[in-house]
Amino acid sequence: MTILSIKNVQKSFKKKEALNIERLDIEKGELIGIVGNNGAGKTTLFRAILDLLKLDSGVIWIGDDVVAGSAHWKKQLHAFLDESFLIEFLNPNEYFEFIGKTLGLNKKQVKSQLNQYPELHNDDIVESSKLIRELSTGSKVRVGLLATLLGDPEIILLDEPYAHLDPSSQAKLSKLIKQLNENGTTVILSSHNLHNVAQICSRIVLIEGGKVVKDERVSESVIAEINQYFESE
Repeated sequence: MTILSIKNVQKSFKKKEALNIERLDIEKGELIGIVGNNGAGKTTLFRAILDLLKLDSGVIWIGDDVVAGSAHWKKQLHAFLDESFLIEFLNPNEYFEFIGKTLGLNKKQVKSQLNQYPELHNDDIVESSKLIRELSTGSKVRVGLLATLLGDPEIILLDEPYAHLDPSSQAKLSKLIKQLNENGTTVILSSHNLHNVAQICSRIVLIEGGKVVKDERVSESVIAEINQYFESE
């Protein structure tokens, strides 16, 4: 079943084309890696999916909802793109409780859900009185990831989730993403780390110049082709 569909989507900034995707369909329960060089259009695509920018043309559906025409899909899809998603004058627990309220969760339910993901937090987050703006960049990323998981969304959208995480945290995140996917969550992530994408994703989409250059099931030959593509750039 198609859970997210992108059709004839175009977006330009100051006459420079940022997105031009004829068709991209994502099925329920997929784990997809979006890869591409800086400026390829990955973040613009994610922002378009979240209705954070107005398209020049085209339509994006989440389930039966047109993204630009409703808000119901926001219960299905949660995302973390960057630190701008955080409220940095709150401490982590205040932020989690705020997000929980928007999802209809009380403090006890928020704490219970956070406790499901010990690999993403420790005392520097859940017991911290520091404001989010005072945390390290890696800790901010983990706060954003934890908030994204609240409410058990059907779809999770993550832009460069491995950035600023140490190798141990990256490995734990990969394991968690795989577990979420095995439990039925559709996960779409972008990453510069082709190794991480190849390790956990079942499908890989290569974007360059705002266009889908390759869309394949992950295999050794596909990864080799993408590596060769980047080496030739």
